[in-house]
Amino acid sequence: MTTVAVTGAFGKAGRAVVADLLAHGYQVVATDAAGPTGDPGPLGVPLLRAELTDYGQALEALAGADAVVHLGNIPAPGHAPGPHTLNANNAANANVFLAAQRLGLQRVVWASSETTLGLPFDVPPRYAPVDEDHFPVPTSTYALSKVVGEQMAEHISAWSGIPFVGLRLSNIFRLEDYAAVPGFWGDARLRSWNLWGYIDARDVAAAFRLALEADVTGSRNVIIAAADTIMDRPSADLLAEVFPDVEITRTLGEFETLLAIDGARRLLGFEPAHSWRDHVGPAAR
Repeated sequence: MTTVAVTGAFGKAGRAVVADLLAHGYQVVATDAAGPTGDPGPLGVPLLRAELTDYGQALEALAGADAVVHLGNIPAPGHAPGPHTLNANNAANANVFLAAQRLGLQRVVWASSETTLGLPFDVPPRYAPVDEDHFPVPTSTYALSKVVGEQMAEHISAWSGIPFVGLRLSNIFRLEDYAAVPGFWGDARLRSWNLWGYIDARDVAAAFRLALEADVTGSRNVIIAAADTIMDRPSADLLAEVFPDVEITRTLGEFETLLAIDGARRLLGFEPAHSWRDHVGPAAR
């Protein structure tokens, strides 16, 4: 696979994915509903404007590619009215998946979400660390669109024989976002909505590339999160304070993520290389 179509290429994750793929020798066909056009433009490649809720535009966006990294969705709850989020994401996912089938692509890697696991955890999780089996627990139309996407991926993969990999991404942080991290530490409940999870954008990009290259069949979905939490306190202490009745299923490392990434390690060889601890000075800790 030498040519990869990237949808949502001008978003937070998309820009990191495009840069990583180019750095590793791939050719990239970039598309987004918004963003600056031009050759080569800020992405380093031209950007095709396309609305993926239209099947014809989705088909054109993927034409000539060997595989697709699909990030072109409304990216979170609250960005649009709930019914529109569900309808638009379902349409975009269906169109991209079916276009991949029509064009005979070799691989579909796409952005699912940690929200499929029950976020925000206003109702405590059944156990911790939360893994892929803590599914499906959608609590918003955004999360429901990702659950539906995973079901579509399973069936279209079976029809087409194309491997699909869905990455259940945690909350993405760029370098400039780490300055805000010390502000979370005073109140453990501020970030308990996703069990204090996060993922560096560079590790997101690496995960997508690994998913393109992994030896997989069928449709598989794995959690992608940092190896640690966003907090400067032990993970077991956080659970004891905020979720004291939640079963802890194994001995935890001191700051170990509570969004389990064992599945991604096994399936993709994914190992997060970045942490907020590399960028927040000792004085703040």
